[in-house]
Amino acid sequence: MTLQQLEYLLAVDQHRNFMKAAEACFVTQPTLSMQIQKLEEEFETKIFDRRKQPIVPTTAGKEIIEHARNIIVAANELSFYVQSLKGKMRGQLRVGVIPTLAPYLLPLFIPSFTKKYPDVKLIVQEQTTEVIINMLKEGKIDAGLLVTPVNEAGITEHILFYEELMVYTSKKNHLYHKQYLLPKDIDPSKLWLLEESHCFRSQIISLCELQKQNSEFNNFEYEAGSIETLKRMVEVNDGVTIIPELVTLHMPKNELKAVRYFKKPAPVREVSLIVYGNFVKKKLIEVLKKEILASLPDKLKKNEKKNIIPIQ
Repeated sequence: MTLQQLEYLLAVDQHRNFMKAAEACFVTQPTLSMQIQKLEEEFETKIFDRRKQPIVPTTAGKEIIEHARNIIVAANELSFYVQSLKGKMRGQLRVGVIPTLAPYLLPLFIPSFTKKYPDVKLIVQEQTTEVIINMLKEGKIDAGLLVTPVNEAGITEHILFYEELMVYTSKKNHLYHKQYLLPKDIDPSKLWLLEESHCFRSQIISLCELQKQNSEFNNFEYEAGSIETLKRMVEVNDGVTIIPELVTLHMPKNELKAVRYFKKPAPVREVSLIVYGNFVKKKLIEVLKKEILASLPDKLKKNEKKNIIPIQ
């Protein structure tokens, strides 16, 4: 048994296809298949059921794969520990980030991070909260940037900042003429929402208490895949949407005119860097956290832990 064989094992489990797993490992399919077969012969156990498409692990195979994942994690942790003893910061850091953070937070810290740590390859994947948590548990990424609390066993949340929620309104809407708002001022029938896969949508539902009004208003007809799409739809319709504070950082003046604030204490969302279990690459994750915090505007750093809107 070798670490390389275990890497192949995890690749097959991830892709559920020998050809795709081989491509991901930069080897030929016969080479990968032969190494998996050797492992099965050594264990005297079938790890994958090849009769099914896509292939799936056998009952015993699932347990073997989980042990293999733990071994690879431990080996990586040892490697990074040795590198840190030598004062070297190098390797690969895989980070998942939710779509309502990615376009606004990443540009703040990536330039400084990549400049300070040229030997670290930062791989960022934009995914939903649910997918990021699953990828963390499966060892496919090292950390996640998302909105918390997620209340997941084994997940450690390192709070980064509290981001104020704001209203983006059409000039045609009556809220355009108000300076400060309450959630109850928002007409649910005029509210544009993200599609259901986004946790930010559930926060807006909590903030505006839409579930209580669902029988009275048809408030789920309009959905979009991004905040930028919501803004465009609001601009050409008599509508409003909720946006996080980071969205406003580089807004042109004409768009800033459409931003309205909630009355104090303003609702906020909690943004955290999350890891799973005995996570690997502690040093890299520490410097990542440090760079993110250093890149934040002063206003964001000063936001208080008040009126946090929960994720449903």
